Amino acid sequence: MRLKIAELSDIDKILELHYKYQVDSIDEEDKKDGFVTTPFTKEQLSDLISKEQGLFIAIKDDKVLAYVMAASWQFWSIWPMFEHMIKDLPDLEYLGQTLSIDNSYQYGPVCIDKSIRGTGALEEIFDFARAHMSKRFPILVTFINKINPRSYEAHVRKLGLEVIQEFEFNNNDYYELVYDTSKAL
Repeated sequence: MRLKIAELSDIDKILELHYKYQVDSIDEEDKKDGFVTTPFTKEQLSDLISKEQGLFIAIKDDKVLAYVMAASWQFWSIWPMFEHMIKDLPDLEYLGQTLSIDNSYQYGPVCIDKSIRGTGALEEIFDFARAHMSKRFPILVTFINKINPRSYEAHVRKLGLEVIQEFEFNNNDYYELVYDTSKAL
């Protein structure tokens, strides 16, 4: 398995993986093992790649088996959920700093094909993305829907993310988590 920063030519393969695990299209029996909630267009992924260099992928045999998205708050601000999180940043403190759009970024979603789950792929791609994003931001911020316990367990137990607060948005309950990007796994 090879890790790399995604290129525009990878978008169709990324969307294929994404659609397989997106909450609106995932097989019902697979939901218990985790899912992604935000749909993405080719244009949005093009911007994530070309403007943010924030799409990290794992490839094997010319197939994308995992991805991590990570980008500035400016990139994410077009979605109401992230706009809500941005407004909350000044009320949160981590590593002795008040969170802001300048010292933190939004990590996620992350998607791992079930064929490689449990193999260390999450840890590998997380650390790969973290190393790249740490050059720009000292603090990673993310959220996990409380109805996605597999993702919560993986991020807290395997990766060491810390819950900074819990919040409600659009009739859903979430954990908000943080991580010090200077810490390699």
